[in-house]
Amino acid sequence: MPRHAKQDPAREERIAYEIVVDAYDETERAMGWYYYLEDHLHVPFVATCRLERTTSPLKAGEKVKVLGMAPEDDCMSEVYVRIEYGDSELAVPLGQLECHSRDKATCEAVADWHYWQDRGNEY
Repeated sequence: MPRHAKQDPAREERIAYEIVVDAYDETERAMGWYYYLEDHLHVPFVATCRLERTTSPLKAGEKVKVLGMAPEDDCMSEVYVRIEYGDSELAVPLGQLECHSRDKATCEAVADWHYWQDRGNEY
């Protein structure tokens, strides 16, 4: 559900001119986001669950290690990342996670995705 984040002109420009530039449909926007995040998420990094979802076993405040992007095909309707979960890996929505990396580019990319979603956008 959109939270209607306050408009951020610098972030709006980055999204328009770096991420979804020349994207004319949902598939092209999805691929723009996928490749932007794949390039900017320096993995592994630590994140915490910022909100619970019925489609994910994570609880609010739970720490996880993000290992990378889920496969492209899994990210056509929403961005998913692979996390370490017990003895295996699990894909969870990136929108569910708060970045705690020391790498500014990683956290900025995660925040860009949160902003996009919080403004009520979809692919």
